[in-house]
Amino acid sequence: MRSFYDKKDGYRDTIQKGLATTRNIGNGIYFSDRSKEEELDMLKDALENSDSVVIGAGAGLSTSAGFTYSGERFDRYFFDFARKYGIKDMYSGGFYPFSDDETRWAWWARHIYFNRYVKASKPVYEELLALIEGKDYFVITTNVDHQFQKAGFDKNRLFYTQGDYGLFQSLNKRNQKTYDNEKWVMKAMEAQGFVKNENGEYDIPQDRKISMRIPSGLIPRCIDDNSDVTMNLRADNSFVEDEGWHAASERYYDFLKAHKHSKVLYLELGVGANTPVIIKYPFWHMVSNNKNAKYACINYGESFAPMQIEDRSICIDGDIGEVIKKLLFIT
Repeated sequence: MRSFYDKKDGYRDTIQKGLATTRNIGNGIYFSDRSKEEELDMLKDALENSDSVVIGAGAGLSTSAGFTYSGERFDRYFFDFARKYGIKDMYSGGFYPFSDDETRWAWWARHIYFNRYVKASKPVYEELLALIEGKDYFVITTNVDHQFQKAGFDKNRLFYTQGDYGLFQSLNKRNQKTYDNEKWVMKAMEAQGFVKNENGEYDIPQDRKISMRIPSGLIPRCIDDNSDVTMNLRADNSFVEDEGWHAASERYYDFLKAHKHSKVLYLELGVGANTPVIIKYPFWHMVSNNKNAKYACINYGESFAPMQIEDRSICIDGDIGEVIKKLLFIT
C-alpha cells in the first residue's frame, strides 16, 4: 500500500490524507474546558519540549497583525471606490465587475500595495518568530501578503500555497511562469496621485485628490508574450504553480517526512472555515498518526480539535497577537 510520504507533493498529499481523516471524525469535536492560563502553560511547555514546529497560518494571523480588509484601513484608502461603487470592503472589491481595465487595475494596485508592500501595523509576525527562536520549523500558509518574509522568516521554510499579491501570471495558459509586480505597483500608485509620507510609504495626499483610474499605457502586460495578466491567486484551476511553488511544496513534504515520528508541535494560527482542507485537516491527520505530536489551535471564536486527539490538543480562543505576547513572557 502506498504510504503517505511516497509523493513529493506536500500540498496535495496532505490534503488527501486530511480529508480521509475527517471522514472518520463524525461529530466528535473537542472544545477545551480548561482555563486560558492552563492552555497557555501547556502550549509554552509544548513549544519548549518539541523537536520541531510546523506553523499553519490563515487569515486570522494577518488580521491580528492589523491587516484588516474593512473598517479604518478600507475607509482611508478606498473611500472613493466605496462612495462611487458601493464597495464595502477590500475582499468584495476584488470581485467587483469594473467596466474598464483602467479602473480595475487602479483598484488592484491599491489592493496589492496596502496588503503586500507595507508592513503590518502590529509586530505579531516578528513576535511569532521570536517565539520559535532556535526551533527547527516550517510554515505553510494560505496568506498571500508576504508578511512572514518581511518579519524575517527563512524563505526556504515557507510555503505560500495560494499565491502572492506580489506576483502576476499570464492569461496565456501555456505560460506557467509568474512575474514580480513591485515596480508596476509603485508606478500605478503614483499615477493615482498617492504620495510618500515620512515613513516612505504611499499615502493619501492632503487634498485627498486621487484618481480611480490609471493611464491605458500602464495596464500591465506579460513581458514574455504581451498577453493580459492577472493576479497569481488561487481562484480556480488556472492558478499558476510555478517552479518556486513546486520547490516549496517539495520542501514541505521533506520536512514532514523527516519529522513524521518525532516530537512535532503543529501550531495552527487563525485558520477559519474557508480553507480547512489545506492546513487544519492535514494537521489533524498528522497528529493522529504520530503519537509524539501535539496540535495547538489559536483562533478567535473557532478553536477546537477532534476528540480522537483530545489528549494531545491545546485549544485557545483569543486574539493571536495577544496570546503570543503572553507566551513570550511566561517563564
